[in-house]
Amino acid sequence: MAEQRSLPVPDGLEGERLDAALSRLFGFSRTRAAELIVSGDVLVDGSPAAKSDRVHGGAWLEVTLPPPPTAPMPVAEPVPGMKIIYEDDDIVVVNKPIGVAAHPTTGWTGPTVIGGLLGTGHRVATSGAAERQGIVHRLDANTTGAMVVAKSEHAYSNLKRAFKERTVDKRYHALVQGHPDPLRGTVDAPIDRHPSGDGRFAVVAGGKESVTHYDTIEAFRAASLLDIKLETGRTHQIRVHMSALRHPCVGDMMYGADPTLAARLGVTRQWLHAVSLAFEHPATGEWVSFTTDYPDDLAHALKVVGSES
Repeated sequence: MAEQRSLPVPDGLEGERLDAALSRLFGFSRTRAAELIVSGDVLVDGSPAAKSDRVHGGAWLEVTLPPPPTAPMPVAEPVPGMKIIYEDDDIVVVNKPIGVAAHPTTGWTGPTVIGGLLGTGHRVATSGAAERQGIVHRLDANTTGAMVVAKSEHAYSNLKRAFKERTVDKRYHALVQGHPDPLRGTVDAPIDRHPSGDGRFAVVAGGKESVTHYDTIEAFRAASLLDIKLETGRTHQIRVHMSALRHPCVGDMMYGADPTLAARLGVTRQWLHAVSLAFEHPATGEWVSFTTDYPDDLAHALKVVGSES
């Protein structure tokens, strides 16, 4: 339902363009303000106005704000290639394939883990937002590997707490360009949205604390296979930290990877796989661990890079 807002223009905005004044008053972008003005949703003293019109202190603004977009709901349909590694009454652990998001988001029209589980008759916890039922952590759509989903309400609560308190052991393997120096180390650098606003993340002063531990498993001529342990779980964390070290994940064009190397190895996405996940079982308290094999595209790329060394 649309929201009506009416208020006088503060004297401090005297002489400002209408789009700039709206942006400052309501906190949205000038582009968004201009869209509202053009669509006739902004009246100044009862009359439509242009975005470049100058406002005067005391003029009466009437703004019609559209309702916030509703979160998309999961589509219950099986996801080809998504394998169940383990399942009991409380949790289900999957090996997530490429091109699958954890849950629906605005703008994502592809398959999701939650939709795939519902589509094959699996029950999931109903805690949390409706579109994220049972989801306690996420992998990027094009990052493959181990992911746990809560089926019971107490499992959801316990696992959310475990991830927040960092008692979950999350291990990834990444094939990165070149050879990190030192071969083993820790990246402790804050992450937030990239200033460009293009969907990327970056190491940003004042960002969220982000800690990544890495160890070289094998060094090849053009790349290195790393074992990575996440201490925190920020969006794109490994990809951002490896790029910051100037050793981006092979195939990760969003974060500066070499397209020639990616093409030679036959990868069309970041070489990054959640190889294992271990945690206290939310019902029994027992320490449980799950591992996953590399998918075909990553295994093939590793074979090729190994043959070149």
